[in-house]
Order: sequence, then structure tokens, then C-alpha cells
Amino acid sequence: MSLFALRAATEADLPAIVAIYNATIPGRMVTADLEPVSVESRRAWFEAHQNPARPLWVLVDAAGTLCAWMSFDTFYPRAAYDGTAMLAIYVAETHRRLGLGKRLLNEALSRAPALGLHTLLGYIFGHNEPSLRLFETHGFARWANLPRVAVLDGIERDLIIVGRRLVAP
Repeated sequence: MSLFALRAATEADLPAIVAIYNATIPGRMVTADLEPVSVESRRAWFEAHQNPARPLWVLVDAAGTLCAWMSFDTFYPRAAYDGTAMLAIYVAETHRRLGLGKRLLNEALSRAPALGLHTLLGYIFGHNEPSLRLFETHGFARWANLPRVAVLDGIERDLIIVGRRLVAP
């Protein structure tokens, strides 16, 4: 039996989701936000994930502590792209290297077709080798390289778009 349970995020989870997200900002490896975000600023984002086709899932430990989360985000807001989603995976610093990112990615891959998705994408900074390796070991290929599109603390960074086709539409 797994030590962690996967479930849909609730509004009560939003502060922990934001805390995990904000903890990644100083490392300049995961997000293009340069300053912490507020819970209030993420409410509309949370509401957008109440759509069954674009869920927000959390992993909690036996005590109910939120340890990681994953969202399916709209790739592009046009009907022809409805079968494509971008994945975002965030793991609490205290729970990294325990396989939680791998667990979430496996769940996404297995459940995506039931969500009406045929293609999954990841937007990953070129210097984020751990995330690039995670996605590549799960069958994602590098579909695009956007050179020097982000500037983090004065350093230009590449954005790599990885993708994986799941099923035919």
C-alpha cells in the first residue's frame, strides 16, 4: 500500500499548494515567477481546475499533509487543442527524491485518455536537468527549444517543450 494518497485538490489545499509553488521560486529552476504569489492571486487558477478535463491533483501522506501536486493546464484556448494539456508537477522540498514526481507523472499518463487528452506537454527550463530526465524516462521527447526566452536574475534561459502523444484523437 502506498504511503501517499492521490486525490482531487480542494479549496482548503490552496495555501499548501501555493506554499510548495512559492518554495520553488528562489531556486530559479522550475517557474518563471520571480516573486512569491499569494493564495488570493491563485484563486482563479484553482477555479479553472474545477473543470473535470483540467484537474488539479494532490498527493497527501498518511497524516493528510500535502506533499506534492499536479495540474493539467490548457495548452491553447482554442477548441482544436482541447485534447492537449500541459502538465505542471511540484513536490515539497521535504519530499523530493521520494518518487512523488514519478508517481504523479505515471498517474497523468494513465488517466489522461479518460480526461479526453491525447497529447501531454511539459514546459521545462533547459537547465532543469532533473525534470527533463523525469519526462524523458516516461517517453516524452523534446519537441521545441525556445532559446533564451526567459531571464532569471539576469541570466537568459531556454525553455524546452517536451511532448508525448498518448492516443489518436
